[in-house]
Amino acid sequence: MTAFFENLGLPYAGAWTLATVVGILVIALPLMLAVAMIIYVDRKVWAAMALRRGPNVVGPFGLLQSFADGAKVFLQETIIPSSANKGLFLLAPIITFTVALIVWAVVPFGSGVVVANINVGLLYVLAASSLGVYGIIIAGWASNSKYPFYSALRAAAQMVSYEVAIGFVLISVVMWAGSFNLSAIVLGQQGHVFGLLNGFGFNPLLFPMAVVFLISSMAETQRAPFDLTEAESELVAGYQTEYSSMAFALFWLGEYANVLLMCALNATLFWGGWLPPIDWAPLYFVPGIIWIFLKIFAFFFIFSWVKATVPRYRYDQLMRLGWKIFLPLSLGFVFVISGYLMLTRVGTECAPGDRVALSRYEAGGVTHTVAAPAHRWQGACRSTIQSGASL
Repeated sequence: MTAFFENLGLPYAGAWTLATVVGILVIALPLMLAVAMIIYVDRKVWAAMALRRGPNVVGPFGLLQSFADGAKVFLQETIIPSSANKGLFLLAPIITFTVALIVWAVVPFGSGVVVANINVGLLYVLAASSLGVYGIIIAGWASNSKYPFYSALRAAAQMVSYEVAIGFVLISVVMWAGSFNLSAIVLGQQGHVFGLLNGFGFNPLLFPMAVVFLISSMAETQRAPFDLTEAESELVAGYQTEYSSMAFALFWLGEYANVLLMCALNATLFWGGWLPPIDWAPLYFVPGIIWIFLKIFAFFFIFSWVKATVPRYRYDQLMRLGWKIFLPLSLGFVFVISGYLMLTRVGTECAPGDRVALSRYEAGGVTHTVAAPAHRWQGACRSTIQSGASL
């Protein structure tokens, strides 16, 4: 896109800036619309599982219900408790909403369709997504009320408990893919199982990690049955108790943007991202962005399904699952996967993320042309390529 604006006569700095802003808007604006519609889908799924109709009055089939709710909270008065820290009280929902958006910068929707295709994309995701809990902690402390404060303490403990397990899961993915770049991780899943299936989740060694990551994603986003931070039977509404109007709405928008992000990460890290489930040529005629949207929707349905059917955990059960089950399980699989990769890869080949495809190379003064491989994982190791080779 930068080249497009340069062709219009803009200098490189202006073209790059404008291209970046356009890329951000292309992701942020549809994401806001998706959040509004996904709330509607969430309520419809809950209603169907409880044999109810759900939203069906505002607009055709109730499709405009989320927009009506948004207009309602926008017109309400923002009430700040007299004893609250006003600056931090208003800053907390802004942090939650902003952090939920910035992580999407590195999520690839197709080959080259990403705002920032950085080499450490996975580290960026881990670091930025961890910041979201600060919004909850600040909201709980700034409200100067006991229930929001208890909620903030729960959020801090819950984030630490499941962030550790998620870290070990990501180590397993990085070891197998050989890269922190999310696009390289997706390409490393092409034809992963018998050259037929696209996705680490089809691998028997990585499937348990996919399950751990899915459940930990629910805990990280405080979704049921891990919504102990806003348990209405114990904490009224948790950290949101003192909030109203748009400040309350920003928490909701941030929560659902985070849920969609975790659905996208599940699809990207374990289920092939924008690749079709089966490595079959006709399926590649379907645009990659459609495949990843279908996978995101499938995972969101699982999130809604679990929320509608699984009762809330007790707090001791939440901690036990994170520390006594997921932590040793994920750490054990890190050892198993690293040992398997040592046995099968060391001295024989490089990781998929380190492979590149050559179009031609020169040897003995003669230029040789190389046929393009059918899959990226069939390319040559980057360390074996001499300088001057054409990629």
